[in-house]
Amino acid sequence: MKVLSFFAHPDDETMFCGGTLAYLARRGARVHYLSATRGEGGESGCPPLCTREELGRVREEELRCAVEALGGVSLDFLDYIDPLVSPENDLFPFTTDLEQLAGELTRKLLSLQPDVVITHGPRGEYGHPAHIIAHRGMAAAVQNLDCSPPALYAVFRERDQAQVLPGERVLVPGLILDVSAVREQKIQAALCHRTQHDLFLRNGAKRAGREVTIREVIRAEEALIQIFESSDPGKKGELPRWLEGITRK
Repeated sequence: MKVLSFFAHPDDETMFCGGTLAYLARRGARVHYLSATRGEGGESGCPPLCTREELGRVREEELRCAVEALGGVSLDFLDYIDPLVSPENDLFPFTTDLEQLAGELTRKLLSLQPDVVITHGPRGEYGHPAHIIAHRGMAAAVQNLDCSPPALYAVFRERDQAQVLPGERVLVPGLILDVSAVREQKIQAALCHRTQHDLFLRNGAKRAGREVTIREVIRAEEALIQIFESSDPGKKGELPRWLEGITRK
């Protein structure tokens, strides 16, 4: 099976579904990684590990390290620039041109021909505009394919988090996954993202109500929802079959 992981920034792949991707690779799937940006607008650590001008290059190398830790076979970028966070902590999309993004992703799908794509959820996990546009772009790209489109899955930040979409459609996780068996690989991938460690620790401390370590931040449970099922009979239900060994009933 061939899998494409598509996310907006370096570290999204690890923190949202690194265990799932590592497990698939361990079972023999060929997992390819695509990042929309190099995370140029993000944090650089505390104290800073590099200058603002160096951050994109540094985070690219961090992502290469993480992909290797997760057992991935390739990494590519769309070369969008990650916008800076505002002084008021406002977040922004890396593009507002959905048609152009969908076109780029359609070409990528035609070239790679994955069986499964895993990407951001329709609400961007916690409402991040870059995550939302990444989801919309990939959803449009999958629907652009007339011949044997891949199955499209999205991550869920929390197992019990419902997502209400326009038209009152409610999505809930379809796959709850125990990634304990590959949690060490997920931890090693997270350790690669050194510029983001201060952010991970702050968020983890906020959830736990105390100081935490990087290892404690890495969860052993992940969740996915199927957005589109492939029309190819050979691809229907393929991802759940590969994940049977870690799926919680």
